[in-house]
Amino acid sequence: MTTGRTDDGITDEQARRPFGRSRMNATEVGIAASLVALSAMLLALSARAFIKYRQSPTRAQMMWGLGLVFATGAMMVESVVYLGSVSSLVLQVYVFFSAAIVGVLSLGATRILRRPKVERAYTYYIVATTALVGVFSFLTPLPPGSMVTSGIITGDPPLLLLVLSSLVTFPATVLLLTASYLSLRRSWKWQTLLMIAGALILGAGGTLYIASFPVALYYAEFLGIVLLFFGLVSMPQSSSTTTPVSAGQAA
Repeated sequence: MTTGRTDDGITDEQARRPFGRSRMNATEVGIAASLVALSAMLLALSARAFIKYRQSPTRAQMMWGLGLVFATGAMMVESVVYLGSVSSLVLQVYVFFSAAIVGVLSLGATRILRRPKVERAYTYYIVATTALVGVFSFLTPLPPGSMVTSGIITGDPPLLLLVLSSLVTFPATVLLLTASYLSLRRSWKWQTLLMIAGALILGAGGTLYIASFPVALYYAEFLGIVLLFFGLVSMPQSSSTTTPVSAGQAA
């Protein structure tokens, strides 16, 4: 197979890997540093979530912690790919983590619905569809050349994975928005507005793939996840104090 070259004389492979170039410009250094910093911030939020889980071991706290772990993993993959280490396995992990983030975070918001049967059914659905995405993500080859450009994951995975991922992300986004609406109806809180903003940013984030600066998607994902986290943290505290009977039935 022949290897093409860009106008500045580097190979296609080097063009997909900014750190494959002999020199980096200031923009590339800034992007790399910011991605590493965002990964560290998400890791700190994950640790905070599990500390809160130890202090108050609830299902919601556990789901938020797991969701942030997936978010941290996805951001770390984005950092590693930008630094030049990319393979089909790395991209498979990324596709799975990206689908699991919103699905797992949404499991921490089901209590606000105050319907134990709906909560159980939705949990089984998200677990099943997320597992399905995981299986097919690792069974489907993902060539780096078709998904990575200049160190940024810009390409879409195969149609099958897009469809399966949407079975997780679309219902999860709807549930997060529904939970936000119900929370606002019961008690107007600025934390709920954060949750709405986070869900909308994550739900619409894919449109940034076609932007002239696609790495903006990474920052949008980070912002959406952080907004969701701080919005979600306040929701069960308000519902648990007002509906102890429902909580007991759910257990």
